[in-house]
Amino acid sequence: MAPAYKLTYFNITALGEPIRFILSYGGLEFEDNRIQFENWPGIKSSMPFGQLPILEHNGKVSNQSVAICRYLAKQVKLVGKDDWEDLEIDAIVDTIGDIRMKLATYHYEQDEKIKESKAIPLFSEIIPPYLEKLDAVAKKNNGYLALTWADLFFVGILDYLNTMGKRDLLADYPNLQTVKKNVLEIPNIKAWVEKHPKDNL
Repeated sequence: MAPAYKLTYFNITALGEPIRFILSYGGLEFEDNRIQFENWPGIKSSMPFGQLPILEHNGKVSNQSVAICRYLAKQVKLVGKDDWEDLEIDAIVDTIGDIRMKLATYHYEQDEKIKESKAIPLFSEIIPPYLEKLDAVAKKNNGYLALTWADLFFVGILDYLNTMGKRDLLADYPNLQTVKKNVLEIPNIKAWVEKHPKDNL
């Protein structure tokens, strides 16, 4: 019998890995359907809004990585205890999304001179305040951002963030390092990381 969930994404971690983390955390069997980049042009038009990842379940299909994570977090009881806690979780996840977008603007810049000009303000003025504040949240919460899916989302997407920044973004943030350690020590997450394909980000 086929798994109840099917995740379709490229053969990389990036936006797919937080979803894989949450599925694995909850012990939900899923088909990890990986698309090769060279095959994407022939598949794109059949995807909702022409994007990946997508999640299929019970004959239904949905896109948008954060929305998928939020849905799955509800399925595995990895959400807040009330609406306010869910708001706090969403705020953390959206903040991580802000960091991703700022790094992406730098990483995907094709003009090397423009890219070089972006590097100094990005890594000295723009990104550090985000990480400092998240580190403070982790310190307050004893090594967690929210003790929920926000932590799995952060650690799941971290390799992608580091790749775009070409550095270990957590090098100066010990409490965020603890978040990473705590998530990767969750048995189901640890088992997934050990068995999943070794990707190029």
